[in-house]
Order: sequence, then structure tokens, then C-alpha cells
Amino acid sequence: MLAEGADRDQLRRDGLTAAVIDATFTVRAGEIFVVMGLSGSGKSTLIRMVNGLLEPTDGHLRLDGQDITHLTPAGLREVRRDKVSMVFQHFALLPHRTVGENAAYALQLRGVNRADRERAAEEALALVGLGGWGGHMPSELSGGMRQRVGLARALAADTDIMLMDEAFSALDPLVRKEMQDQLLELQSKLGKTILFITHDLNEAMRLGERIAMMRDGRIVQVGTAEEILNEPANDYVSQFVADVDRTRVLTAGAVMERPVVVIGPHTGPKAAHRLMREHQTQALLVVCNDRQVRGVVWEEDIAEAVRKGDETLPLRKEGVAVVSPDDRLADLFQQAAATRAPLAVVNESGRLEGIIPRVTLLSALAPPGPHGPGGDGDGTDLETTVGSPR
Repeated sequence: MLAEGADRDQLRRDGLTAAVIDATFTVRAGEIFVVMGLSGSGKSTLIRMVNGLLEPTDGHLRLDGQDITHLTPAGLREVRRDKVSMVFQHFALLPHRTVGENAAYALQLRGVNRADRERAAEEALALVGLGGWGGHMPSELSGGMRQRVGLARALAADTDIMLMDEAFSALDPLVRKEMQDQLLELQSKLGKTILFITHDLNEAMRLGERIAMMRDGRIVQVGTAEEILNEPANDYVSQFVADVDRTRVLTAGAVMERPVVVIGPHTGPKAAHRLMREHQTQALLVVCNDRQVRGVVWEEDIAEAVRKGDETLPLRKEGVAVVSPDDRLADLFQQAAATRAPLAVVNESGRLEGIIPRVTLLSALAPPGPHGPGGDGDGTDLETTVGSPR
């Protein structure tokens, strides 16, 4: 019996070797779940247990509710044939078969007739950008194209679950990025359940809706890329993510703040001027009752309107840069540099969800301090809306 908290060194002293220890996680239907770890962390052993090549010494593995831990060989073959497809690191193509025959191979094993499997293979090859290549041999293809054939084979099998074991690690960096883009595009169309194994943190952050970080056989943290960056579970994870380009992982929605105050379009200049002094801000966003952003007013314009006795706001509609909560921070700097106003983060309906001042955008580049992403300040979770739009 494994003592709770036992590590690999303790097990070795007991004459045992453990590849995976107490690994518990759930992959949600339709998500890309990435298991990330360095060589020797146990991730390859983990995926071999998922596809039934290795039997765990303890615990259970359920695919779509079915416990496959102790299935007979025939039962495992049925699961691999009908429920799970695999994309391997080194392509695993049959060199004596054409590209089309390789793409259709899983369907042939399933007993699908030739016409149907050829049609499915052609459709899968077209999905991965290899339409018209079905008659070629694997030796005629580049490494990236051969990996696309492997991906097409998994897609042609039309299983709900795909296992990808270091699927892109043998490719050149540029081709690797192209394959990552291809996978994300296909996933947006097909919604497969994907367990993706990688040793590359940037790849994990780019692909994973959630990521499991492994070390010495244990899963030390499971979370989104943003959670792992901003709330590392321990020093190991913190050191691991220290050199990640945060701007290509974090989104506007992850760093946006609630505006302390916004005003309606029918607020008078005097009221707006008073709010600016109270909240020590040089600009106020103007929003309608439905949270649609109308524009921005500036302190100098408001002061001039008050001096002249004007009754209407000096609204500037062109002074606000609008971004989506899903936009990466790397894509926001140009917009932030083009305006003095905070970036307005709006949802698909155009409703204001938050703002990103320049100082917040810049502070997001730094790793979180000991008190988390917000430091040790008290912060403000208050928004005041002044003026009732008509």
C-alpha cells in the first residue's frame, strides 16, 4: 500500500518504482485537456493507461462512464476502435500504404466498406489541408504533412475522444505552430474531447482549456493557463512559468477592472466635474442604460464646459478603444498607445464589462507577487453610475 504523500525516493527505498502516483482528474466533454510535464514526469505512462496499454496498479479509469481498467483484450480493442483515436509523436504511418489508405486505416479495422471509408478519408484529409493527396505515399510528404495524415486518420475514425501524445514535438517550430493553429481551428468546428500530452509549456498554454502540471509522477496543479500563471500552486510551478510570455496567455477579461464610476449621456458637466474631482480621474466613460459605450469625456473639456455654462456633455465618441474579453494582451498594446482613455472591455452584445487602464496593462506583465495578482492592496469593487439615460 502506498503511504499518503509518499514520493519516488521513498518508493525506491522500498524497492518500488512508481511512474504515476495518485493522478486524479476529469476531462470534460468537448475540451482540450493538456497534461504537461518534463521528461520522466510520468505523462507518457499516464496516457498509456488511458488507452489501455498499461493497467494501473490501483484506481479506475472511466471513458464516457465505462470503467475500462479491467476490460478483456477484446473489450479494449472495441474501445480503441469505436471510442478513442490516437495521434502519435512520430506519425506511425504505414509506409507501404497511400496517404488515403493510412487515413482510412481505422475504418478498415472497423469493417467499414471501401467506398464509405475512402469518402471519410477524403473528407478528413481535406479538413487538415491535404485534399488531393490521398494517392501519394507517405515518403513523398514532409514531416508536417505526415503529421497531418496522422491527424486525418484520427478524424476519419470519428471517435469522440482523441489522445495526442507529444503529437507536434517532432516538428520544426514554424510547422509546429501551424499544426497548433490547425488543431484549434478543427476543434472549433468539431468539438472533440482531446487529451493532449506535451513537455512544452508554451504549447500547453496555447492549446489547453485546462492544464495538468506533472512532476515526479504527481499532478501538482490543474487549472486554466491564466490560473496557473496567476496562482501557481507551489514554487515548482511558479519557477516553471516565470519565463512565459504572459501577454500571449492572459486575456483582457483576466486583467480588466470594474470602473470606479461611469456616467450616463445626460449627466450634466457640473456633476461630471464633481465626480472627476472625487475620484481623481481625468476621464469618464459614458454609457447608456443598456451598458453600451457611447464615448468618453475628458477633464479639460468638462472644465471648459462648466466655465461656459454648457448643459450638455462634451462627448468624444472617437476616444475609446473597444476590445473583447478574449483578446490577448499582446494584441492590446497598440490600441492602448493610441488613446489616453482606458480600454473598454465589451462582450458580444457590446455591453461594458470592465476597463483596462494603461498601468493595469503594464502591471499584468509582471509575475504575481506573494499576495496574488492584485498584490497586497485592498482594491476597489465598487462602481457608481451617475445620470439616468433616457
